Amino acid sequence: MIMIIDFFQDALFASIAAIGFASISNPPRKAYRYCALIAAVGHSIRFLLMLSGGVEMHIVAATALASFVTGMVAVLFSTRAKMPAETFLFPSLLPMIPGIYAYKTFGGLVMCLYGSNEAEFLHALYLFADNGLTCLFILLGLVIGANSPIFLLKKISFRATRRSFHRKL
Repeated sequence: MIMIIDFFQDALFASIAAIGFASISNPPRKAYRYCALIAAVGHSIRFLLMLSGGVEMHIVAATALASFVTGMVAVLFSTRAKMPAETFLFPSLLPMIPGIYAYKTFGGLVMCLYGSNEAEFLHALYLFADNGLTCLFILLGLVIGANSPIFLLKKISFRATRRSFHRKL
């Protein structure tokens, strides 16, 4: 029961964050509901992949798969919304950005600078490298996973905006 509550809580907070990130770029009003839905789906998939009872996946692989699904859903919704998939894809991905790993990366760097002996320096360097590489690969997984469906489904992706343009002519 607790995992179900955590699942819905994760989806809710991801959708709220996506709406907040979308509002920065001022999309059409109807894009907000797509941003919220896609962010909830993508973040929840990552949540389930990382915390499922059977095989628990590393955050890098879970993020890459979840961002691929997010990209697929965004491309499929783009024709329905008659907007480019990027309009609601990128705000939907932002809740999956690895902020804590970036924070810990720079914390490790600062600890390297202030390390008073070799053991402290090496530990700080380990923290810097571990968190930095994790952050980097999560970001790569987000970029590759989310943009792959746009290129794989090129006809669907680019048809979303062309169709409405040709109707007006």
